[in-house]
Amino acid sequence: MEAPVEPDDAVPESNGTASSETFQEKMARRYEVRNEEARAKLEPLEEGERPGAVTAGAIVSAVLAIIFTVSAGLAIAGVDAGGRDIKPLPIITFGIVLWGMTIGMWRARYWAVLGFQTVLLLVMLASAFGLVVVSSVLQAVGTTLLLAGSGTLFYFMIRAMARIQMPSSPGAD
Repeated sequence: MEAPVEPDDAVPESNGTASSETFQEKMARRYEVRNEEARAKLEPLEEGERPGAVTAGAIVSAVLAIIFTVSAGLAIAGVDAGGRDIKPLPIITFGIVLWGMTIGMWRARYWAVLGFQTVLLLVMLASAFGLVVVSSVLQAVGTTLLLAGSGTLFYFMIRAMARIQMPSSPGAD
């Protein structure tokens, strides 16, 4: 029976001998230490507290929900949309989802913040792809501002999500 062979990517220890820890394991351990330090710096939310980024997200979500609600009302009323037939059901559905996210974010619920970040991600992707086909300077400026605004809000909501903490699964207690 042969002796086990050390992996080729073994990292030498400071005293010159080879360690059995691979580069990936060493990096994973380093990042876990960094993650633990970052978690230790986070302060849990007080009862009724809501991070500023989540409040801003709730306001943006409310404005979008109002726009979709009015649009659904106009579609039901049969307002002319440039000769196109607009179906109100998808608009109503998305409006209801946005109202749900608005209420959830106002109450600092993890699921609502995660859902709104998904919407922000879709907006960022659409605006990034939209920059490829802009036809005027004004359109390019508007699309860039949309990309920058949604990206900034997305970034600041990440730390807020860490403070909110995902609820524990049923039976985890």
